[in-house]
Amino acid sequence: MTIRLGLQINNFSYGTGLPELFPTVVAQAQEADSSGFDSVFLMDHFYQLPGIGDPGEPMLEAYTALGALATATENVQLGTLVTGNSYRNPTLLAKNITTLDVISQGRAVLGIGTGWFELEHDQLGFEFGTFTERFDKLSEALQIIVPMLAGERPTFTGRYYRTEQAMANPRFREHIPLMIGGSGEKKTIPLAARHFDHLNVIAGFDELARKVEVVRQRCEEIDRDPATLETSVLVGALVGEGVSADLIPEDFRQRMVAGSPDQVAEQIKTKVLDAGIDGVIVFLPTATTGYQPGQIAALGEALKPLVS
Repeated sequence: MTIRLGLQINNFSYGTGLPELFPTVVAQAQEADSSGFDSVFLMDHFYQLPGIGDPGEPMLEAYTALGALATATENVQLGTLVTGNSYRNPTLLAKNITTLDVISQGRAVLGIGTGWFELEHDQLGFEFGTFTERFDKLSEALQIIVPMLAGERPTFTGRYYRTEQAMANPRFREHIPLMIGGSGEKKTIPLAARHFDHLNVIAGFDELARKVEVVRQRCEEIDRDPATLETSVLVGALVGEGVSADLIPEDFRQRMVAGSPDQVAEQIKTKVLDAGIDGVIVFLPTATTGYQPGQIAALGEALKPLVS
């Protein structure tokens, strides 16, 4: 597994009619597929997130959409950034991801986290609980999901989940890459060091160097080579000639960049890659600009030399 240059599609409000909605998603994924991106991710949310749009704006169910994208792309890895364990039963999630891996011929990535958007839970009837409870749920879920993905049949009884000889067939690969999102130094990073192939670090630019150092420390504590735990950061990119950081809302300036494709690439190098992070996953704020064909390809051309 290598995630060095990813695209996240986090918005489905394109200013078009409903018949054009999913074709626009496909067009973005195909543009990434043909222009040097190694992965395409969707959000695993049922409502649109604060800061991106209103809750009632269009939001596709992730695994249904990823299955469709698997038939429309050829090269990119496909996954969520990241699945909310709090509203995904672990045995069903194992079945979701192994099925996606079969459909995509071995391109699935399992991204997973605790879940955090309380409004979704409240309105859709999922138990939210405390962060500690959600983290404990995730820890239990991994004891079921990881062996199922490996072809084992776990029997498990915990506080939140129970299985008996659970299995997920068919399976395309012996190992599906595991990604976790977060940056907690007491829980998430140690969990990533123990179980995961990839950590998507959720932190501002000025925190990244420290997070990389904590990743190194947590890996070395359990005798894992830190180089075997890949890292990435999700970065928003406002792309266009004459576009400047002044257009970035104050609350997002630690997680977004702006400018021409070459300027965006240089900022990502300085703010992310030079801090020791291995790769970058970018999203474009299509809610305000709509999908602009060619923009993803231009970003790929500028960024690929930095992460190859």
